[in-house]
Amino acid sequence: ANKGHAGAQCELGRFFESGRGMPVDHDEAARLYHRAAEQGNPLGQYKSAKCYHQGKGVRQDNREAARLFGLAAQQGLAEA
Repeated sequence: ANKGHAGAQCELGRFFESGRGMPVDHDEAARLYHRAAEQGNPLGQYKSAKCYHQGKGVRQDNREAARLFGLAAQQGLAEA
């Protein structure tokens, strides 16, 4: 994740988001999802969008959430 691998960033973000094996840290989860999203990773875009939509780890921003959901959907991510 530290070396910029988007898939690893998403996976580590899920650990921070759920608290699986570590304390819950929404700020760190949002940061990792954002880094993956910046690389064009559709799961990162989707998870980052959820953070913006729910205001978890970032200031709530429905416009940014919609933009990121759209990018994930364009790449065929069914959840988006």
